[in-house]
Amino acid sequence: MRREGYYQKMELSDRNSEPRLLAVPRVLAACAQKMGCRSIQSFSQDFSCCRTLQGHTGKIYSMDWDQNKDHIVSASQDGCLIVWNAFTQEKIHVIKLACPWMMTCAYSPSGYAVACGGLDNVCSVYTLSSQQSSASPKSVLSGHKAYISCCKYVTGRENQILTSSGDKTCALWDSTLGQRLSTFGDTLAGHSEDVMSLSVNSNNPEQFVSGSCDRTAQLWDLRCPGRAQQIYWGHEADVNSVQFFLDGPLFGTGSEDGTCRIFDTRTGHELQQYKHPDQIVEANSIAFSHSGRLLFAAYSNADCYVWDTLTAKIIANMKNLTHAHTQRISCLGFASDGALCTGSWDQTLKIWANGHQKNGV
Repeated sequence: MRREGYYQKMELSDRNSEPRLLAVPRVLAACAQKMGCRSIQSFSQDFSCCRTLQGHTGKIYSMDWDQNKDHIVSASQDGCLIVWNAFTQEKIHVIKLACPWMMTCAYSPSGYAVACGGLDNVCSVYTLSSQQSSASPKSVLSGHKAYISCCKYVTGRENQILTSSGDKTCALWDSTLGQRLSTFGDTLAGHSEDVMSLSVNSNNPEQFVSGSCDRTAQLWDLRCPGRAQQIYWGHEADVNSVQFFLDGPLFGTGSEDGTCRIFDTRTGHELQQYKHPDQIVEANSIAFSHSGRLLFAAYSNADCYVWDTLTAKIIANMKNLTHAHTQRISCLGFASDGALCTGSWDQTLKIWANGHQKNGV
């Protein structure tokens, strides 16, 4: 009965949202066509793999760059966090975790700490020293009632971490005190199913977006945790990944319904949808180039399409590039200079760059 009631609620919500979604056309591709915007043609020739980081012995599930684009942290099914030198491919720190089932990791703004979380239901924070990695975490942020699906540092705030969880909530933590500051969502408001991803607006650190198995993305304000500022409808299955544009106020979503979408936080409307015409394969992870012109979307069948966000056309499949991953890409992230890192179930990380970036990340 509970499940039946949930679907009745979803059906009613879908009906309420249909007029609003249909009222605004998917304008990006239409405007680009009207303005004579041409699709990018030379991507495959200019973009290539310049480094492969090897050292994990299990599937990689998450990665994050430090703000100085020198280091990368990665979390794997082998039960290790590894901090890499992105230039030399050297392993700077190897942190053996008590729980091997990590789903997410994040670099602190200063670069002196990393955080991770997974099936142990806690977010653990480790301090990175010049000598060696701490054997035990600096702090353990406990309070979620289910797995930690994603963790992110609040932009510019060394001691504040956001987490999303299978308990249908997100939380803001003080990592120094080890205390929860706020909870986003409860039985009366927020998501009605597992929260799978979150992204912080780098231009407005008080704002973040979450994606959930309830088929919605929700916009939150750190100062008003009681209720979401906006709910974004349209997906027909779980929302696995959300990502803000570098300069905001747009964000993207990737879903098990096979589509990626762009939404505008100012209007609450969907602007564009990206869907392969011949197949429906779930999108696992997404990332935008710094300009916002390119959307990188990794799918469960090991495809990783590069979409032109203006024309809504696929300009490349990274699976077909030289030195590509041999298994599905599980995570993507851009460095401050525009270099892309991908993590894969093939146990490797790869760094990709344009021709002018190949001698340095």
